[in-house]
Amino acid sequence: MRSYARILSSFALSTLGALSIVLPTTSMLSTSVWAGQPEKPECVAPAKPGGGFDLTCRIALTTFDVTKTLTNPMRVTYLPGGVGAVAYNQFNSVRTSDGNAIVAFSTGSILNIAEGKWGEWTEKDARWVATAGTDYGAIVVRGDSPYKTFQDLMDAWKKNPSSIVVGAGGSVGGQDWMKVALLFRKAGLDPRKMRYVAFEGGGDAMANLLGGSIQVMPGDVGEMRSHLETGEMRVLAVLSPERLPAPFGSIPTAKEQGYDVEWGIVRGFYMGKHVSDEAYNTYVDAFRKIFATPEFRRIQEEQGLFPLEKSGDELAAYIHDQTAQMRALAKDAGLIQ
Repeated sequence: MRSYARILSSFALSTLGALSIVLPTTSMLSTSVWAGQPEKPECVAPAKPGGGFDLTCRIALTTFDVTKTLTNPMRVTYLPGGVGAVAYNQFNSVRTSDGNAIVAFSTGSILNIAEGKWGEWTEKDARWVATAGTDYGAIVVRGDSPYKTFQDLMDAWKKNPSSIVVGAGGSVGGQDWMKVALLFRKAGLDPRKMRYVAFEGGGDAMANLLGGSIQVMPGDVGEMRSHLETGEMRVLAVLSPERLPAPFGSIPTAKEQGYDVEWGIVRGFYMGKHVSDEAYNTYVDAFRKIFATPEFRRIQEEQGLFPLEKSGDELAAYIHDQTAQMRALAKDAGLIQ
């Protein structure tokens, strides 16, 4: 199996070229101040604009803004590199005690940690703050794709596994690769024969799908919401245990089409491992406040996510358990020893 170069911490120290964008707020700042407010709230999306990490940060920024939970406006910055590795290394080196910043993560991040792709750092090298919700995997093609159904695609793969170019945000062994690898295994195919192109993030993968450079994108349902009405892309199957609510209710699951594969994507936020308890608890409490608001549920739904509300110690325990399961899955797939 393919081996992976470990990402050096020194690579993370260089932040030149990282994009920084301050998104506009939609309401006036609250005049009330409660203890422990971050002075310069920041959400770091560890990829280029567009895609799941950006979506995750926008949920936090928008909800904090409309509910006035934070006194100061939050900004979103972009720190691409290694599909999250640069950000994780940076927050374990030069920003390990940064009390202003939260960083977006997903289930794919946990898989990368489990596979050792982020160097020496493990799941114990972050303070896990809160979730933004959960999403599910989706098998996506262009609107004019010759593969009209999921079975059409699977039949083509069975005929020639290397004839179709698959592309997504993440490397071989990442969660998007894993989605198709599990489908391959259910079909009796060798995942090593998959023709896979890795992109830095979901936004790049979408652009290349629309441009015709790839034929299939194993993405996430939430990223597809704004594209369903345009007809530019079609979702052939969702990797959820059962059909999802509107506007995804017409999309069949892989399971009901004969391929019992599920892949949920938890989205959330972490902070540096040396952040003070005061700074950490400020964000944990802030998320618990917005969890109880109708605005959070509305924004979550608008972004195509589904409810999953964990924070603080409960989230940390969940992450540690998930990482252990991912390590076992990666070993079973032959990706690590």
